[in-house]
Amino acid sequence: MTYDVITTGRISVDIYPNDIGVGLAAVESFGKYLGGSPSNVAVAAARHGRKVGVITRTGDDPFGDFLRTELHRYGVDAQWVSAVPELQTPVTFCAIQPPEDFPLYFYGRSPSAPDWEINAAEVDYDAVREASVFWSTVTGMVRPASREAQVAMHQARPRERLARGQHTILDLDYRPMFWASKEQAREQVRRILPYVTVAVGNSEECSVAVGEGTPDEQADRLLAAGVQLAVVKLGSAGVMAATSTERVISEPIPVDTVNGLGAGDSFGGALCHGLLAGWPLKNVLDFANAAGAHVAAQIACSEAMPTSAELIEMLQDRGRDLPPHAQAPTSADRG
Repeated sequence: MTYDVITTGRISVDIYPNDIGVGLAAVESFGKYLGGSPSNVAVAAARHGRKVGVITRTGDDPFGDFLRTELHRYGVDAQWVSAVPELQTPVTFCAIQPPEDFPLYFYGRSPSAPDWEINAAEVDYDAVREASVFWSTVTGMVRPASREAQVAMHQARPRERLARGQHTILDLDYRPMFWASKEQAREQVRRILPYVTVAVGNSEECSVAVGEGTPDEQADRLLAAGVQLAVVKLGSAGVMAATSTERVISEPIPVDTVNGLGAGDSFGGALCHGLLAGWPLKNVLDFANAAGAHVAAQIACSEAMPTSAELIEMLQDRGRDLPPHAQAPTSADRG
C-alpha cells in the first residue's frame, strides 16, 4: 500500500481556551483537540483526499487513546502511532489573544516526550521509501532516539526517486525552548538537510539552517545545499518559493485572525496536495496560502483544516487564479 503523505514527529493534545482575548489565568473553560505540527499536517493533507499516515508515539494513557481516535476520525492511518508506557502524552496550552499573541505552554516534554522516543528499529521503512511525500520537522531532531529514527527514515528515500514525483519535505520549525542553543539546532539541521528536497520555514527558521540574510539569500543557500524547492515565509508579505529555474511570491490572503496557530500546518498539508497534483508553483503557493488563512480565522487547528473545495471557493471569491482543472463552486454548490 503506497501512501500519498507520511509525516513523522510531534503529537499532543492541544488545550485551547473558549475565552478569547484574555490570558490563561482568566480563562474559565477549554476545548481539547489533536495537535502537534506534523500530525496537523497529516490531518490537513487527508482533508484534501490524500492517503496519509503518521509515525509518532503517545503515552499509554487516555489522552493517547484520544489522539489515535481523532487521527482515525480525520482519515489518517494511525497504525504507526505506538504507546510509550513510562511517559505521558504531552499537553499543550495556548492563550488566544488576537491578532498576534498566541503563547504556547508545553507540558509533558521533560525529560522527554513519547514522540521523541520513536524507535528506529520499529519503523516501516518500505512505507517511508514508497510514500510520495515524506514530511519531517526540525523538532523531531531534538532527542537522540527520534533523531536517529528520523535520519534513518530520510536515508531510506534515495534521491533518484525524485524523478518519479516524490518529495522529501523538512519543516524548519525551530522552537528555541526545545534546544540548548541555536547552534545546537543548526548542527542537526545540517545533518539532515542533504536528504531533503523541499525546505519550508520563516526567516528565523531559515537562519538556523543557512544563516541570516534576505529571503532571496536564504533561498539561494538552501538551493546550494541541495534542496530543490525552498519555501520562505515572508510574514505579512506572503510567501516565496524558489527553484533553480523560477522564483515566485504569493501575496497573503487577508482574514480577521482568531488564532494564528495551525495556519502553517494547514499550509503544509495544502502544499503537499498541490505538489502531488503537479500544479504550477504559483498555484501551489496560492492554494497553500488560502489554507493557512482559512485556519487562522478559526479557533481550532486540526478541526478547522479545510477541504479543497473550500479553498477553491476562497480563491475564487478573492479573484485569485484557480489551480489547473480545479472546479470553482457554483451558486448551487454554495446553496
